[in-house]
Amino acid sequence: MNYKVIFNTIGKIAIVLAMLLIIPTVLALALGETSWWALLATVGISLFIGLVFTFAIRPKTRAIFSKEGLIIVALSWIYVSAIGALPFVISGAIPNYIDAFFETCSGFSTTGATILEGARIDAMYQTDKALLFWRSFTHWIGGMGVIVFLMAFESGSSNRGMHVLRAEMPGPTVDKIVPRARSTAQILYLLYIGFTAVEIVALLIAGMPVFDSFVHSFGTAGTGGFGVRSDSIASYNAACQWIITVFMVLFGINFNLYYLWILGKFKSAFKSTELWIFVGVIIAATAAVSVDLALSELPFAQNAHDAVRHSAFQVASFISTTGYSSIPATAGDINVFPLFSKGVLFLLMFIGGCAGSTGGGLKVSRVALLCLAVKKELRRVLHPRNANAVKFEGKTVSEERLNGVARYFGLYMLILAAATVLLCLDGGKGLTIESNITAAVSCLNNIGPAYGVVAGGYYMYNWFSKLLLSFAMLIGRLEIYPILLTFAPSTWIRR
Repeated sequence: MNYKVIFNTIGKIAIVLAMLLIIPTVLALALGETSWWALLATVGISLFIGLVFTFAIRPKTRAIFSKEGLIIVALSWIYVSAIGALPFVISGAIPNYIDAFFETCSGFSTTGATILEGARIDAMYQTDKALLFWRSFTHWIGGMGVIVFLMAFESGSSNRGMHVLRAEMPGPTVDKIVPRARSTAQILYLLYIGFTAVEIVALLIAGMPVFDSFVHSFGTAGTGGFGVRSDSIASYNAACQWIITVFMVLFGINFNLYYLWILGKFKSAFKSTELWIFVGVIIAATAAVSVDLALSELPFAQNAHDAVRHSAFQVASFISTTGYSSIPATAGDINVFPLFSKGVLFLLMFIGGCAGSTGGGLKVSRVALLCLAVKKELRRVLHPRNANAVKFEGKTVSEERLNGVARYFGLYMLILAAATVLLCLDGGKGLTIESNITAAVSCLNNIGPAYGVVAGGYYMYNWFSKLLLSFAMLIGRLEIYPILLTFAPSTWIRR
């Protein structure tokens, strides 16, 4: 294994993180906020680490194979989460490092789970906008991936960078848009920046303040969900809520399809089975939740328009794994939704967005393949001599790929079960089995909101549970294998 290329790349990531931290530092100085020195100190720490790793560790060859790619991605995400937490600790905004690490893991992994209570968020909105900006900016960085960012703008990126790209981009498969990995990364980021800019402008036109438009667009683009007000998106007007709803859906779609649309290959793009399953599930779930809300007579859904708006918003929020909420603070939180609606949203937490999107979850294509595999097995029982070939996206799916999806799902369920059981050891006030199950599902699928007392935040969990959920977020964002392989002793043994 090429150890030097791994740590040399980590050094470059450290430099990139330092450069990105300059943006909230400048914002803090412009706003006259005291957090500028905490942000600047973190810039210095990350820059020092980056320069040492980059210039003291020089690899003889920059060849990156599958193992190196997985480890580079895992260590990079642990590094940015660990260092990205420092501004909160140094400034005193989140004095406990484990709490700050949880918050930053949640940011970079685009989960949106928070340990901050609503009153604290409202207070920071008045005095620490730069820290709130950094908190939401981590969503934007993590949405497309910090390694993809490095690959897009580093001139020396290797063609073997596709191993890194595949390890960081979510989904059962990641295809090249163009032959070179660097060019693929550039196209992905240009699309990402373009969509983010369009949403910012749309929110400004709809009447959202400038700062709020930027941070909520960062959260939507990365499908993260950190809000800057205690009631998330509820206090903004209906137009802003509809705009965010639309963009949550758009960022849950495979970015490869957008590239095909830009090239004018509309027929190829609209042939995507995954796209139509994604859209179909959203329409069906929105219709079901709308009827349920209308019949429930909740105060914020007294007419058909409000029922549809809140239903569409929450469905888009859960299936895209963004986690924003449109429920007014006076009404409560997601717990006020009728039981059937909560059940529908809970199922959406597992499905998630499309492969190659910024959304989390199992991914639509993986769920579809699981269903097709079950169908194949049922046919095999009834007709054992038939070939029973499985087709998806117009192609025959190999037995190896189906087995890979089944193995991933089995490992996913084992991790989910283990996390839930370990959370049940926590004696936090008000925690129930519903709270712990939905918290584990939410963090592993990078969603954010959970049911029960956790709907208001994760602050009641102890330090062990917070670390457990932090790594669940990273495991979910990187899709299990990079984190597990990095912590497996056999990975580091020379062969």
